[in-house]
Amino acid sequence: MQPVASSDITRTLLSVVVIGALLIGSIWTLLPFLSALIWAATIVIATWPLLLWVQRLTGGRRSLAAATMTFLVLLAVIAPVVVAINTLYETFQSSPAVITDFLAHGLPPPPEWITKVPWFGESLSETWQSVSAGGPDGLKAFVQPYARSVAAVAIGATGGIGRTVVLVLLTVILVALLYSGGDTAARGARAFAHRLGGDTGDRAIVLAGQAIRSVALGVVLTALVQSILAGIGLWICGIPHAAVLTAFAFVLGIAQLGPLPILAASIAWLYWIGSSGWAIVLLVWAVPVISLDNVLRPILIRRGVELPILLIMAGVIGGLISFGVVGLFIGPVVLAVTYTLTREWVNMGRAPSEPSSGETPLGV
Repeated sequence: MQPVASSDITRTLLSVVVIGALLIGSIWTLLPFLSALIWAATIVIATWPLLLWVQRLTGGRRSLAAATMTFLVLLAVIAPVVVAINTLYETFQSSPAVITDFLAHGLPPPPEWITKVPWFGESLSETWQSVSAGGPDGLKAFVQPYARSVAAVAIGATGGIGRTVVLVLLTVILVALLYSGGDTAARGARAFAHRLGGDTGDRAIVLAGQAIRSVALGVVLTALVQSILAGIGLWICGIPHAAVLTAFAFVLGIAQLGPLPILAASIAWLYWIGSSGWAIVLLVWAVPVISLDNVLRPILIRRGVELPILLIMAGVIGGLISFGVVGLFIGPVVLAVTYTLTREWVNMGRAPSEPSSGETPLGV
Protein backbone atom coordinates (compact mmCIF):
# COMPACT_ATOMS: atom_id res chain seq x y z
CA MET A 1 0.00 0.00 0.00
CA GLN A 2 1.50 3.31 -1.11
CA PRO A 3 1.60 6.09 1.50
CA VAL A 4 -0.42 9.15 0.72
CA ALA A 5 1.76 11.96 -0.51
CA SER A 6 1.76 15.19 1.50
CA SER A 7 0.98 17.15 -1.67
CA ASP A 8 -2.25 15.16 -2.13
CA ILE A 9 -3.31 15.91 1.45
CA THR A 10 -2.58 19.59 0.96
CA ARG A 11 -4.49 19.69 -2.33
CA THR A 12 -7.48 17.93 -0.77
CA LEU A 13 -7.48 20.24 2.25
CA LEU A 14 -7.26 23.34 0.07
CA SER A 15 -10.09 22.04 -2.13
CA VAL A 16 -12.31 21.55 0.92
CA VAL A 17 -11.46 25.06 2.19
CA VAL A 18 -12.18 26.66 -1.18
CA ILE A 19 -15.46 24.79 -1.66
CA GLY A 20 -16.51 25.63 1.90
CA ALA A 21 -15.71 29.30 1.35
CA LEU A 22 -17.71 29.31 -1.89
CA LEU A 23 -20.69 27.70 -0.19
CA ILE A 24 -20.59 30.13 2.72
CA GLY A 25 -20.28 33.08 0.34
CA SER A 26 -23.19 31.82 -1.77
CA ILE A 27 -25.42 31.34 1.27
CA TRP A 28 -24.44 34.77 2.60
CA THR A 29 -25.28 36.33 -0.78
CA LEU A 30 -28.67 34.59 -0.96
CA LEU A 31 -29.54 35.26 2.68
CA PRO A 32 -31.81 38.28 1.93
CA PHE A 33 -33.77 36.08 -0.49
CA LEU A 34 -33.79 32.93 1.64
CA SER A 35 -37.21 33.40 3.24
CA ALA A 36 -38.86 34.18 -0.09
CA LEU A 37 -37.07 31.26 -1.77
CA ILE A 38 -38.18 28.78 0.89
CA TRP A 39 -41.74 30.11 0.81
CA ALA A 40 -41.86 29.97 -3.00
CA ALA A 41 -40.41 26.46 -3.09
CA THR A 42 -42.97 25.30 -0.52
CA ILE A 43 -45.86 26.73 -2.55
CA VAL A 44 -44.60 25.28 -5.84
CA ILE A 45 -43.96 21.80 -4.43
CA ALA A 46 -47.36 21.74 -2.72
CA THR A 47 -49.20 22.79 -5.90
CA TRP A 48 -47.08 21.00 -8.50
CA PRO A 49 -49.74 18.32 -9.30
CA LEU A 50 -52.21 21.13 -9.97
CA LEU A 51 -49.69 22.77 -12.34
CA LEU A 52 -49.42 19.56 -14.35
CA TRP A 53 -53.22 19.37 -14.55
CA VAL A 54 -53.45 22.97 -15.79
CA GLN A 55 -50.69 22.26 -18.30
CA ARG A 56 -52.71 19.39 -19.76
CA LEU A 57 -55.74 21.67 -20.02
CA THR A 58 -53.70 24.30 -21.89
CA GLY A 59 -52.42 21.85 -24.50
CA GLY A 60 -49.06 21.21 -22.87
CA ARG A 61 -47.95 24.86 -22.87
CA ARG A 62 -45.85 25.26 -19.72
CA SER A 63 -45.56 29.06 -19.97
CA LEU A 64 -49.33 29.53 -20.01
CA ALA A 65 -49.80 27.01 -17.21
CA ALA A 66 -47.10 28.70 -15.12
CA ALA A 67 -48.70 32.14 -15.60
CA THR A 68 -52.13 30.74 -14.68
CA MET A 69 -50.83 28.99 -11.58
CA THR A 70 -48.89 32.07 -10.45
CA PHE A 71 -52.07 34.11 -10.65
CA LEU A 72 -54.05 31.45 -8.78
CA VAL A 73 -51.41 31.20 -6.07
CA LEU A 74 -51.43 34.98 -5.71
CA LEU A 75 -55.20 34.88 -5.15
CA ALA A 76 -55.55 31.70 -3.11
CA VAL A 77 -52.40 31.55 -0.98
CA ILE A 78 -50.48 34.81 -0.83
CA ALA A 79 -53.37 37.27 -0.97
CA PRO A 80 -55.08 35.98 2.22
CA VAL A 81 -51.80 36.21 4.12
CA VAL A 82 -51.18 39.76 2.92
CA VAL A 83 -54.75 40.80 3.72
CA ALA A 84 -54.49 39.27 7.19
CA ILE A 85 -51.17 41.00 7.94
CA ASN A 86 -52.34 44.32 6.51
CA THR A 87 -55.62 44.14 8.45
CA LEU A 88 -53.83 43.40 11.70
CA TYR A 89 -51.28 46.13 11.05
CA GLU A 90 -53.92 48.77 10.37
CA THR A 91 -55.91 47.62 13.38
CA PHE A 92 -52.90 47.93 15.66
CA GLN A 93 -52.29 51.42 14.32
CA SER A 94 -55.86 52.41 15.23
CA SER A 95 -56.15 50.27 18.35
CA PRO A 96 -57.77 52.99 20.52
CA ALA A 97 -60.82 53.15 18.22
CA VAL A 98 -61.14 49.36 18.17
CA ILE A 99 -60.85 49.19 21.95
CA THR A 100 -63.56 51.84 22.31
CA ASP A 101 -65.99 49.74 20.26
CA PHE A 102 -65.49 46.66 22.42
CA LEU A 103 -65.38 48.45 25.77
CA ALA A 104 -68.33 50.78 25.24
CA HIS A 105 -70.38 49.01 27.95
CA GLY A 106 -67.77 49.36 30.68
CA LEU A 107 -66.90 46.77 33.29
CA PRO A 108 -69.54 45.40 35.69
CA PRO A 109 -68.83 45.31 39.46
CA PRO A 110 -66.63 42.41 40.61
CA PRO A 111 -68.37 39.25 41.88
CA GLU A 112 -68.20 38.55 45.61
CA TRP A 113 -66.17 35.36 45.24
CA ILE A 114 -63.19 37.32 43.84
CA THR A 115 -62.20 38.51 47.32
CA LYS A 116 -62.00 34.88 48.50
CA VAL A 117 -59.28 33.96 46.02
CA PRO A 118 -56.05 33.31 47.99
CA TRP A 119 -53.10 35.73 47.83
CA PHE A 120 -54.34 38.20 45.21
CA GLY A 121 -58.13 38.13 45.58
CA GLU A 122 -58.50 41.34 47.60
CA SER A 123 -56.13 43.40 45.46
CA LEU A 124 -57.79 42.13 42.29
CA SER A 125 -61.20 43.03 43.67
CA GLU A 126 -60.06 46.55 44.56
CA THR A 127 -58.55 47.13 41.11
CA TRP A 128 -61.67 45.73 39.45
CA GLN A 129 -63.88 47.96 41.55
CA SER A 130 -61.89 51.07 40.70
CA VAL A 131 -61.98 50.30 36.97
CA SER A 132 -65.70 49.52 37.15
CA ALA A 133 -66.41 52.82 38.91
CA GLY A 134 -64.78 54.73 36.07
CA GLY A 135 -67.28 53.39 33.49
CA PRO A 136 -66.30 52.87 29.85
CA ASP A 137 -63.67 55.61 29.97
CA GLY A 138 -61.99 54.08 32.99
CA LEU A 139 -61.92 50.63 31.38
CA LYS A 140 -60.52 52.06 28.15
CA ALA A 141 -57.79 53.93 30.03
CA PHE A 142 -56.88 50.72 31.88
CA VAL A 143 -56.67 48.52 28.77
CA GLN A 144 -55.03 50.88 26.26
CA PRO A 145 -51.42 50.62 27.60
CA TYR A 146 -51.58 46.83 27.31
CA ALA A 147 -53.08 47.06 23.82
CA ARG A 148 -50.23 49.28 22.69
CA SER A 149 -47.70 46.74 24.02
CA VAL A 150 -49.41 43.92 22.15
CA ALA A 151 -49.53 46.04 19.01
CA ALA A 152 -45.82 46.79 19.22
CA VAL A 153 -44.98 43.10 19.58
CA ALA A 154 -47.25 42.09 16.72
CA ILE A 155 -45.93 44.77 14.37
CA GLY A 156 -42.39 43.75 15.26
CA ALA A 157 -43.23 40.12 14.47
CA THR A 158 -44.54 40.98 11.03
CA GLY A 159 -41.46 43.05 10.28
CA GLY A 160 -43.55 45.95 9.07
CA ILE A 161 -45.93 46.17 6.16
CA GLY A 162 -43.24 47.41 3.75
CA ARG A 163 -40.98 44.44 4.35
CA THR A 164 -43.92 42.09 3.96
CA VAL A 165 -44.89 43.61 0.60
CA VAL A 166 -41.33 43.25 -0.72
CA LEU A 167 -41.22 39.66 0.49
CA VAL A 168 -44.51 38.85 -1.23
CA LEU A 169 -43.45 40.43 -4.54
CA LEU A 170 -40.18 38.52 -4.48
CA THR A 171 -42.03 35.31 -3.64
CA VAL A 172 -44.39 35.76 -6.59
CA ILE A 173 -41.44 36.23 -8.96
CA LEU A 174 -39.70 33.13 -7.61
CA VAL A 175 -42.94 31.12 -7.81
CA ALA A 176 -43.26 31.99 -11.50
CA LEU A 177 -39.64 31.03 -12.17
CA LEU A 178 -39.95 27.74 -10.29
CA TYR A 179 -43.16 26.85 -12.11
CA SER A 180 -41.40 27.45 -15.42
CA GLY A 181 -38.19 25.56 -14.61
CA GLY A 182 -39.29 23.27 -11.82
CA ASP A 183 -38.51 20.10 -13.76
CA THR A 184 -34.90 21.14 -14.24
CA ALA A 185 -34.56 22.16 -10.58
CA ALA A 186 -36.05 18.86 -9.40
CA ARG A 187 -33.75 16.81 -11.63
CA GLY A 188 -30.77 18.79 -10.38
CA ALA A 189 -31.74 18.26 -6.72
CA ARG A 190 -32.26 14.53 -7.24
CA ALA A 191 -28.99 14.20 -9.17
CA PHE A 192 -27.10 16.02 -6.39
CA ALA A 193 -28.73 13.84 -3.72
CA HIS A 194 -27.94 10.69 -5.71
CA ARG A 195 -24.33 11.80 -6.04
CA LEU A 196 -24.13 12.17 -2.26
CA GLY A 197 -26.09 9.14 -1.11
CA GLY A 198 -26.98 6.98 -4.08
CA ASP A 199 -30.50 5.60 -4.14
CA THR A 200 -30.92 6.59 -0.48
CA GLY A 201 -30.28 10.24 -1.30
CA ASP A 202 -32.73 10.15 -4.19
CA ARG A 203 -35.35 8.60 -1.93
CA ALA A 204 -34.69 11.32 0.66
CA ILE A 205 -35.51 14.05 -1.86
CA VAL A 206 -38.79 12.34 -2.76
CA LEU A 207 -39.71 12.03 0.93
CA ALA A 208 -38.84 15.69 1.49
CA GLY A 209 -41.22 16.72 -1.30
CA GLN A 210 -44.00 14.60 0.19
CA ALA A 211 -43.45 16.16 3.61
CA ILE A 212 -43.52 19.69 2.20
CA ARG A 213 -46.72 19.07 0.25
CA SER A 214 -48.48 17.41 3.19
CA VAL A 215 -47.62 20.06 5.77
CA ALA A 216 -48.33 22.99 3.47
CA LEU A 217 -51.73 21.69 2.44
CA GLY A 218 -52.67 20.44 5.91
CA VAL A 219 -51.69 23.51 7.91
CA VAL A 220 -52.64 26.29 5.49
CA LEU A 221 -55.87 24.82 4.13
CA THR A 222 -57.15 23.88 7.58
CA ALA A 223 -56.39 27.36 8.95
CA LEU A 224 -58.06 29.00 5.96
CA VAL A 225 -61.25 26.93 6.23
CA GLN A 226 -61.51 27.39 9.99
CA SER A 227 -60.93 31.15 9.86
CA ILE A 228 -63.52 31.63 7.11
CA LEU A 229 -66.14 29.65 9.03
CA ALA A 230 -65.28 31.50 12.24
CA GLY A 231 -65.54 34.84 10.43
CA ILE A 232 -68.99 33.92 9.08
CA GLY A 233 -70.18 33.16 12.61
CA LEU A 234 -68.74 36.41 13.97
CA TRP A 235 -70.38 38.44 11.21
CA ILE A 236 -73.79 36.78 11.65
CA CYS A 237 -73.74 37.35 15.41
CA GLY A 238 -72.86 41.04 15.02
CA ILE A 239 -69.36 41.01 16.53
CA PRO A 240 -67.57 44.32 15.82
CA HIS A 241 -64.56 44.22 13.49
CA ALA A 242 -65.32 40.68 12.29
CA ALA A 243 -62.73 41.00 9.49
CA VAL A 244 -59.99 41.81 11.98
CA LEU A 245 -60.93 38.88 14.18
CA THR A 246 -61.04 36.60 11.14
CA ALA A 247 -57.48 37.65 10.30
CA PHE A 248 -56.49 36.87 13.88
CA ALA A 249 -58.19 33.47 13.58
CA PHE A 250 -56.26 32.70 10.40
CA VAL A 251 -52.90 33.53 12.00
CA LEU A 252 -53.81 31.52 15.11
CA GLY A 253 -54.84 28.63 12.87
CA ILE A 254 -51.45 28.68 11.16
CA ALA A 255 -49.90 28.70 14.65
CA GLN A 256 -51.91 25.56 15.49
CA LEU A 257 -53.92 27.37 18.18
CA GLY A 258 -57.06 27.52 16.07
CA PRO A 259 -59.92 30.04 16.33
CA LEU A 260 -60.77 29.01 19.90
CA PRO A 261 -59.36 32.16 21.60
CA ILE A 262 -61.23 34.45 19.18
CA LEU A 263 -64.53 32.58 19.39
CA ALA A 264 -64.37 32.15 23.17
CA ALA A 265 -63.65 35.85 23.70
CA SER A 266 -66.48 36.79 21.33
CA ILE A 267 -68.96 34.53 23.14
CA ALA A 268 -67.91 36.00 26.48
CA TRP A 269 -68.30 39.53 25.09
CA LEU A 270 -71.84 38.77 23.86
CA TYR A 271 -72.79 37.50 27.32
CA TRP A 272 -71.16 40.55 28.85
CA ILE A 273 -73.28 43.02 26.85
CA GLY A 274 -76.45 41.01 27.49
CA SER A 275 -76.88 39.35 24.06
CA SER A 276 -77.21 35.87 25.50
CA GLY A 277 -79.24 34.63 22.52
CA TRP A 278 -76.53 35.48 20.00
CA ALA A 279 -73.94 34.11 22.42
CA ILE A 280 -75.70 30.73 22.38
CA VAL A 281 -75.89 30.83 18.57
CA LEU A 282 -72.18 31.57 18.30
CA LEU A 283 -71.41 28.85 20.85
CA VAL A 284 -73.32 26.25 18.83
CA TRP A 285 -71.55 27.40 15.66
CA ALA A 286 -68.13 27.42 17.36
CA VAL A 287 -68.17 23.78 18.51
CA PRO A 288 -67.90 22.17 15.03
CA VAL A 289 -65.62 24.95 13.75
CA ILE A 290 -63.12 24.41 16.56
CA SER A 291 -63.29 20.63 16.16
CA LEU A 292 -62.76 20.75 12.40
CA ASP A 293 -58.98 20.76 12.60
CA ASN A 294 -59.02 17.42 14.41
CA VAL A 295 -60.58 15.87 11.30
CA LEU A 296 -59.40 17.90 8.31
CA ARG A 297 -55.75 18.50 9.19
CA PRO A 298 -54.80 14.84 9.90
CA ILE A 299 -56.49 13.75 6.68
CA LEU A 300 -54.56 16.28 4.60
CA ILE A 301 -51.18 15.80 6.30
CA ARG A 302 -51.28 12.01 6.47
CA ARG A 303 -51.99 11.71 2.78
CA GLY A 304 -48.24 12.11 2.34
CA VAL A 305 -46.41 11.45 5.61
CA GLU A 306 -47.10 10.68 9.26
CA LEU A 307 -46.16 13.70 11.38
CA PRO A 308 -46.77 14.26 15.12
CA ILE A 309 -48.81 17.36 15.94
CA LEU A 310 -46.18 18.43 18.51
CA LEU A 311 -43.66 18.69 15.68
CA ILE A 312 -45.94 20.99 13.71
CA MET A 313 -46.61 23.22 16.74
CA ALA A 314 -42.88 23.50 17.47
CA GLY A 315 -42.29 24.37 13.82
CA VAL A 316 -44.81 27.19 13.64
CA ILE A 317 -43.79 28.76 16.96
CA GLY A 318 -40.06 28.48 16.27
CA GLY A 319 -40.55 29.63 12.69
CA LEU A 320 -42.50 32.69 13.83
CA ILE A 321 -39.74 33.65 16.26
CA SER A 322 -36.93 33.02 13.76
CA PHE A 323 -38.38 34.23 10.44
CA GLY A 324 -41.39 36.38 11.33
CA VAL A 325 -44.78 35.76 9.74
CA VAL A 326 -43.35 33.75 6.85
CA GLY A 327 -41.87 31.41 9.46
CA LEU A 328 -45.38 30.20 10.20
CA PHE A 329 -45.04 28.32 6.89
CA ILE A 330 -41.29 27.70 6.83
CA GLY A 331 -40.91 26.31 10.37
CA PRO A 332 -43.20 23.26 10.18
CA VAL A 333 -41.98 22.38 6.68
CA VAL A 334 -38.32 22.44 7.71
CA LEU A 335 -38.97 20.31 10.80
CA ALA A 336 -41.20 17.96 8.84
CA VAL A 337 -38.50 17.38 6.22
CA THR A 338 -35.86 16.83 8.91
CA TYR A 339 -38.13 14.44 10.82
CA THR A 340 -39.05 12.46 7.71
CA LEU A 341 -35.48 12.11 6.49
CA THR A 342 -34.20 11.18 9.95
CA ARG A 343 -36.91 8.55 10.39
CA GLU A 344 -36.14 7.09 6.96
CA TRP A 345 -32.43 6.95 7.78
CA VAL A 346 -33.09 5.23 11.12
CA ASN A 347 -35.47 2.71 9.56
CA MET A 348 -32.85 1.78 6.96
CA GLY A 349 -30.51 0.65 9.72
CA ARG A 350 -33.14 -1.12 11.80
CA ALA A 351 -32.75 -4.83 12.42
CA PRO A 352 -35.01 -6.96 10.20
CA SER A 353 -36.69 -8.71 13.13
CA GLU A 354 -38.72 -6.88 15.79
CA PRO A 355 -38.40 -7.89 19.48
CA SER A 356 -40.95 -10.30 20.80
CA SER A 357 -43.67 -9.25 23.21
CA GLY A 358 -41.70 -10.38 26.24
CA GLU A 359 -38.41 -8.83 25.17
CA THR A 360 -37.37 -5.23 25.71
CA PRO A 361 -36.18 -3.19 22.71
CA LEU A 362 -32.58 -3.37 23.90
CA GLY A 363 -32.77 -7.11 24.54
CA VAL A 364 -31.90 -6.78 28.24
